[in-house]
Amino acid sequence: MNPPTPTPDEFSSLPLEFIPFPPLPSQTSPTPIQTPPVPVPAPALPNTNAFLSFPIPKKRRRGRPQKTQTSFHFPQFFPPNTTQNQQHKQPIPDISEEIIVINKESTNEALIGLSAGFPADSLTDEEIDARVVTNIGGIEQVNYILIRNHIIAKWRENINVWITKEMFVNSVPKHCHGLLDSAYNYLVSHGYINFGVSQSIKEKFPNEYTKSNVIVVGAGLAGLSAARQLMRLGFKVTVLEGRKRAGTLGNPLGILARQLGYSMHKVRDKCPLYSLDGKPVDLDMDMKVETAFNRLLDKASRLRQLMGDVSVDVSLGAALETFRQVYEDAVNKEEINLFNWHCANLEYANAGLLSKLSLAFWDQDDPYDMGGDHCFLPGGNGRLVQALAENVSILYEKTVHTIRYGSDGVQVIAGSQVFEGDMVLCTVPLGVLKSGSIKFIPELPQRKLDGIKRLGYGLLNKVAMLFPYVFWETDRDTFGHLTDDTSSRGEFFLFYSYATVAGGPILIALVAGEAAHKFESMPPTDAVTKVIQILKGIYEPLGITVPEPIQTVCTRWGSDPFTLGSYSNVAVGASGDDYDILAESVGDGRLFFAGEATTRRYPATMHGAFLSGLREAANMAHYAGTRASRMKANRTPSKNAHTCASLLADLFREPDIEFGSFSVIFGKKNPDPKSAAILRVTFSEPRKKTQEGSRPDQQHSNKLLFQQLQSHFNQQQPLHVYTLLSKQQALELREVRGGDEMRMNYLCEKLGVKLIGRKGLGPTADSLIASIKAERGGRKATATSLGLKSGTFKLQKGTLKRKLVRRAKIVRSSNKSVPTPNSIMVNAKVSEEIRTTNQVPSEMNSAEQTQVDLWKNDQTAPS
Repeated sequence: MNPPTPTPDEFSSLPLEFIPFPPLPSQTSPTPIQTPPVPVPAPALPNTNAFLSFPIPKKRRRGRPQKTQTSFHFPQFFPPNTTQNQQHKQPIPDISEEIIVINKESTNEALIGLSAGFPADSLTDEEIDARVVTNIGGIEQVNYILIRNHIIAKWRENINVWITKEMFVNSVPKHCHGLLDSAYNYLVSHGYINFGVSQSIKEKFPNEYTKSNVIVVGAGLAGLSAARQLMRLGFKVTVLEGRKRAGTLGNPLGILARQLGYSMHKVRDKCPLYSLDGKPVDLDMDMKVETAFNRLLDKASRLRQLMGDVSVDVSLGAALETFRQVYEDAVNKEEINLFNWHCANLEYANAGLLSKLSLAFWDQDDPYDMGGDHCFLPGGNGRLVQALAENVSILYEKTVHTIRYGSDGVQVIAGSQVFEGDMVLCTVPLGVLKSGSIKFIPELPQRKLDGIKRLGYGLLNKVAMLFPYVFWETDRDTFGHLTDDTSSRGEFFLFYSYATVAGGPILIALVAGEAAHKFESMPPTDAVTKVIQILKGIYEPLGITVPEPIQTVCTRWGSDPFTLGSYSNVAVGASGDDYDILAESVGDGRLFFAGEATTRRYPATMHGAFLSGLREAANMAHYAGTRASRMKANRTPSKNAHTCASLLADLFREPDIEFGSFSVIFGKKNPDPKSAAILRVTFSEPRKKTQEGSRPDQQHSNKLLFQQLQSHFNQQQPLHVYTLLSKQQALELREVRGGDEMRMNYLCEKLGVKLIGRKGLGPTADSLIASIKAERGGRKATATSLGLKSGTFKLQKGTLKRKLVRRAKIVRSSNKSVPTPNSIMVNAKVSEEIRTTNQVPSEMNSAEQTQVDLWKNDQTAPS
């Protein structure tokens, strides 16, 4: 017997354990599933050559306190003709101010919405950002929530059928059809309905992928779910996977299992514990210690409330150990061993040492627990991954080591191959990000680097054994074993039996906590020998012979270069906010992140990774749409090109920062260091002298304009190139030593910035130019006066005469010309410097024409 170290292709057929979505409430009558379920073949002995890649089971928190249902309330309303309405006779309100009644199961539908991650009586931050309603709070929001929950519940009745908006037209009142559009579009685009692997969803994939080219790094659940969702939306997707096959960590969603017609085996609660000598632990003592352990966890929760912010720097282990020592005299040796077993179980649940878990936030995801039974999924993750990977372009054995991103797209480098695209989604485990094995160019923002460093990434290992026959009890799925050594309390502390679902007599021994780290360097033969000794100590006194295993496999997730650990946790100094930070996109919608370590609600779970992929698919589609709209707008010839160029030249005569050939302008009223700035790099121009006494809003004479034109025609105009960046980046660039050449290298390589001509800056820069000019001139910036921003705008009476002041002359009510040296030239061409407001420039658009007309009327009004 020589157990091998893990290889990617082994144990792929082992069953998974997961918590499915809660079933529909019993009051609901589910619609019969139209698509027949996929038949599940009779169990067969597993392929012993395909044993590893055993997925992490759902964290069985036997030692955790019982979770309470997240509290919420439902909006109260009274149907027509009720006693309450008769007692309070009031005028009939506007129908738009009434709470609608879709059906009589709003409470049940709210529970289903809750299981999908939606609060029952409020909107999520993502819904608010998506502007699903015009006003937050009030009747409109209540009606939206009712419609949203109704759509989710309807789809959950039959997840094999594509839900259309038309299915709800008759059940939703006509005056709420706008809310129906909003709710349906949000749920579909963000992957809350109509996702998965059913035939109806496959039929929605387009024949041709015409949208942006997306690269996904990693073929786990996050990568595969994002890839399929993006493909359905029309994106061309390429997945790069370092291993020889697609794989997962964590637990599958019940939705996928139901769509594939997989049966599920509920994990039985019976979990007896055995002492060092192999004897069963007394049940009364077991219950007593478990109750005491849960009580200590409650005390730790109250302690962190009393400590306030200080608890962020304290570990859960320190708190539990302090309380344990208080009661140490009142317990015996076996009770201490039981206490250590529960500690090991908690370390298994969090894949981290208690001494490193945050007292303040170790259980921050508890309120979002989806509930439901612990289940085994027969057949393992092979079929799930195969279904998700179907028709997805996956390139295997492509180990990514560099991701370059910038305003013009992305480059992903694996070995000597370079893959180019418009966007990239990085789904590698947190351990890989911590190791720095992937180089990002430019470097990730410090905020994200700090979040990666703060979050914990724990370890869990296993020994999987295939025996010639089942020698253990078949009425149980789990059993535990105690130890008297605190440092090794997690060594083979829990066994999982898969004999009922795997098609063969398989036992899994778990290694958690400090023991999981020691296990990495333990020879596989020694590990299996220890496990067999434990099993013999339990069963041989009962007259049961423990046979030698046919095959064994030991995991080494900590030293696996594609994982470097198991799953994330909230370490001391970290918080749930760090999950949000890891989820943030970088590079103005070019680089995105998904995976279990990017979801604060469902970390360390398979469904968390899966949902994070759907989340990022929606974000990427949003950015792609915005970028496409911006490019379309940029292709439209700007009627203000000369004006913007003139304004930009004026502003750079007095830059806010200047060093070498670099100069920067930005708005000083915005203190945020991440606010936008415009950088100009000048080539072939001697350093200009400082203009003493000049003011930011100083107007330049006609003579200077003429000199500029003359310089241009004499081909003496210096070359200017520009880019948008943040104030902070500009300040960092100024500190670079070594002259302009080193600054240019830092700008292009470190910051990943691309220098472009004036026309390439786009409407974002136009808006910033207008804002800075207005700020320097002491006036409030208005996009409408410059015609720089697209979209709707409002004209405010009494302000237009300050917005359309001409640089050359103004015609007052007396028809006398008054020079205005501090005015802004906004619509006149350089060659047409002198105009009156009675002469409307031919290049004006309708909005500008309206402004001029209103301004002229305002000029003739009594002062």
